[in-house]
Amino acid sequence: MSGPLESQEFSRDPYPLLAALRERGPVQRIRTGNGRTTWVVTGWTQARAALADGRLSKNTARYFAGRPAHRNLAPAVSRTMLATDPPDHGRLRKLAMKAFTPAAVARLEPRIREIAEELAGAVAAGLAARGTADLIEDFAVPLPIAVISELLGVPERDRAAVRRWSNTLFAAADPDDVVDRASHELSDYMTELIAARRDSPGEDVLSGLIAARDEEDRLTEPELVSLAVLLVVAGHETTTNLIGNGMLALLLDAPLRARLTADPGLLPGAVEEFLRYDAPLTVATFRYATEPIELGGARIAPGDVVLVSPGAANRDPAQFPAPDAVRLDRPTGHLAFGHGPHHCLGAPLARVEARIAFEVLLTRLPGLRLTDGSAGTGALRWRRTRLMRGLAELPVTTSERRPRS
Repeated sequence: MSGPLESQEFSRDPYPLLAALRERGPVQRIRTGNGRTTWVVTGWTQARAALADGRLSKNTARYFAGRPAHRNLAPAVSRTMLATDPPDHGRLRKLAMKAFTPAAVARLEPRIREIAEELAGAVAAGLAARGTADLIEDFAVPLPIAVISELLGVPERDRAAVRRWSNTLFAAADPDDVVDRASHELSDYMTELIAARRDSPGEDVLSGLIAARDEEDRLTEPELVSLAVLLVVAGHETTTNLIGNGMLALLLDAPLRARLTADPGLLPGAVEEFLRYDAPLTVATFRYATEPIELGGARIAPGDVVLVSPGAANRDPAQFPAPDAVRLDRPTGHLAFGHGPHHCLGAPLARVEARIAFEVLLTRLPGLRLTDGSAGTGALRWRRTRLMRGLAELPVTTSERRPRS
């Protein structure tokens, strides 16, 4: 039996449940599908504090040590940088973040735009030929996968498999053994890719990490594999959801779409509002208390699991007036990329990819609209995922006339 956070209703629309929890208090205890309980943090102030609180550990290996093991996740998946605490976390993050500085991302902009233009052209051709297209499958997925794959040196022939393994890792409806198997397949693949890059290094990020491992000995081999797995998965999953969720908001709001089309200079602010309004990550990854903590009126005991919800915090009316509406004039302050030491290091890249994606789609496909029958969020299919908030598909058509044959 699944808990409320694992339900199909929550995947389709998490905000009613999160709002109901927040109304009872910003930190609430709920039952999970395994019969245990967890704390869920829904208030913005409390979520921001929890994300930066060193008493909430992310060291899953330490938490599960000595507990009965019911899973067989590959260590490269279960023990990534996201599942470490200082000082190891800082050491690993410092090595990875060189690829995601604003200056490094700025150098990628021409290539990101080139990929986006190619994909938009293919969408336009599909609309002309068939009358419909799927913006998730045809654009929101392949853009960030292509970008992160080129950064890491993942060959184009392997990207479909990487995407499949990644999707399975987050699939709430898949049996545990299927998820476990996907974790090993992805880990094995990255191990083989690292071996190939070691024999024939290039200018990609993976080759740089290998150099840090082999020449300066700052990475162990398991750390190298897990960092590669994390970068390839995190490097596309959330950005896909940001693009998909943001495009849905635009397709449901014609005046907003017209405003952004007329003034692309508003797009950076729009990206921030889309991140707040429909965060790609509804619930942040695992944390547990290492000592007694008082948070939002709740007394959290050592060993208790704490789940912080950026999706809920970003719609806290105490922080954001009219939180269920899209407004471009809001001050920044969303928690979609987290806060504190685990703040998403790929945030600069995600922002640039999303800004370019929206600009290209609005410019190249001005007549885009939802297909008949999918004009509301209740009519759309959402992915059944662990943690993530994203569409399974976004069917669109165009109001522009199709050329006669």
